[in-house]
Amino acid sequence: MSSATSVPTRFPGGSFLLESRALEEVFTPEDFSEQHQLIAQTAEEFAQKEILPNLEKMEHKDYSVSRELLKKAGELGLSSSEIPEAYGGLEMDKVTAAVICDHIAKYAGFATTWGGHTGIGTLPIVYFGTEQQKQKYLPRLATGEIIGAYALSEATSGSDALNCRARAVLSSDGKHYVLNGEKMWITNAGFADLFTVFAKVDGEKFTAFLVERTFPGFSIGAEEHKMGIRGSSTCPIILNDCQVPAENVLGEIGKGHLIAFNILNIGRFKLGAMCVGGARNSLDSAIAYAKQRKAFNKVIADFGLVREKLANMAASIYVGEAMTYRTVGLMDSALAAVDKSAADAGKQTLKAIEEYAVECSIIKVWASEMLDFVVDETVQIYGGYGFVEEYPAERAYRDARINRIFEGTNEINRLIITGFLLKRAMSGQLQLMPAIKQIMDEVLAGPSMGDEVEGVLAEEQKLVASMKKLGLFAAGAATQKYMQAIQDQQEIMGAIADMTVEVYAMESALIRAEKIATAQGEAAAALPIAATKLYLAKAADKIESSARKVIAAVADGDMLRTQLSILRRLAKHDPYNVIELQQQIALKIVERGKYTLA
Repeated sequence: MSSATSVPTRFPGGSFLLESRALEEVFTPEDFSEQHQLIAQTAEEFAQKEILPNLEKMEHKDYSVSRELLKKAGELGLSSSEIPEAYGGLEMDKVTAAVICDHIAKYAGFATTWGGHTGIGTLPIVYFGTEQQKQKYLPRLATGEIIGAYALSEATSGSDALNCRARAVLSSDGKHYVLNGEKMWITNAGFADLFTVFAKVDGEKFTAFLVERTFPGFSIGAEEHKMGIRGSSTCPIILNDCQVPAENVLGEIGKGHLIAFNILNIGRFKLGAMCVGGARNSLDSAIAYAKQRKAFNKVIADFGLVREKLANMAASIYVGEAMTYRTVGLMDSALAAVDKSAADAGKQTLKAIEEYAVECSIIKVWASEMLDFVVDETVQIYGGYGFVEEYPAERAYRDARINRIFEGTNEINRLIITGFLLKRAMSGQLQLMPAIKQIMDEVLAGPSMGDEVEGVLAEEQKLVASMKKLGLFAAGAATQKYMQAIQDQQEIMGAIADMTVEVYAMESALIRAEKIATAQGEAAAALPIAATKLYLAKAADKIESSARKVIAAVADGDMLRTQLSILRRLAKHDPYNVIELQQQIALKIVERGKYTLA
């Protein structure tokens, strides 16, 4: 069964910085098919009827409940959407995968368990497994008969994963590898049956192995006592002369990095979808509480400063939805061109996924930080009760924090964003340098009238275009000074990443609002338009701040003054009445009692 998105055109990853997109070229949640909506409903009902009633049991480490829920998810097809039909899966698109992540995120403890099993625990075999490995493991992973896990991190090599100490040596008879080492922070380790374990063959060749829990020399350490996601199992695994059959090498010897990095790309967009779903759930909780909590003889939902919080949370969620599904739509368009019958279908698939590594990292960074903002504001709305365990705000606050560390820290992902873009620019895959030169020439030539833009969001289109130019201008100033050595300037790399992230967020929100207004009319799009304007006002300030930081670091004297003058010209825009926009959004969501766009 397959479910293709409605976006047929393929674009190079990162090209959003250089080109504008037609509305029909961008996938949004409003483009969901009936099948997407059905799977969303299935996942939502599963979360409400199965996950939430068992929440306390999982919080107290009853993993028999977790296993049973994984089996029920398997029966509903929620764990096999990305597994090929030939191995018991549904073989659906990435939009479907994101939709499930979004709705299953009602409780982060189980969402982590489920994600560890269906994503990083299963997909390495889908994309890299031999025919024998796929037939042996995938049907049972699809049903939840066996549970998967992924073992990459070590105590001394978290972000620097390729520097692992785990070793593998081929036995003298060539029948098995002997693995020694220890892996840390392994999700599902307490009850998983199958682990994708990374080790260096002969101490040099970084390689993946499929390791069963019952293999001799394999053992599990004690459960970690974590700040959050307590409903998920996290343990170290210990490899003490662990014997792994030679046929359980996953992929090629010495090519384990291809598995590690590509699986993390997928994990990043899924984590983004889960963060969006978690934020929506937290906002709904905050609205419900604010509507019944009274102070000074009125419910606190009537207070302007509370409504301000609710509106900013809602606008952020709207933007997160736009960014996430835009990216997943791009991936599906690229994957639609893969010839699944070809001998190199696996390589084609990986290339299609890797194409959007920048966008996946953007989603991971932005959505995890957005969720932290939302859960923090939720605690504030709950007041003292938000600090008490029996109220949902406290758990959501604790559970959210790990997302900035999961799937590569946000710091690493910021370096990936800028580094990947610059690497593509240097290789000519992305015409970034000519675009930067054009911007430099344009701004030095002085102000121009530019193209006239029309429509309900004409000013917003101009603002996004100006912010793209500002980001490219600042990046150009930095690359002009440091050239290849910019890779060593992490603070500048991070600031360029921040501008890139916000440009993608702004444009995604804008295109989504334009699509809704075009399809349903301006009146029906009133809330999306308000959310877009509210977000753009704040994002523009962030981009200007990051650009100022970069320019101040790379220029001085007359050059600094000239570049700051250009910055001010590019950043110039009329201020939005954010108070009015916030009131408009808050009025509607409080009235409806939940996050809404109508």
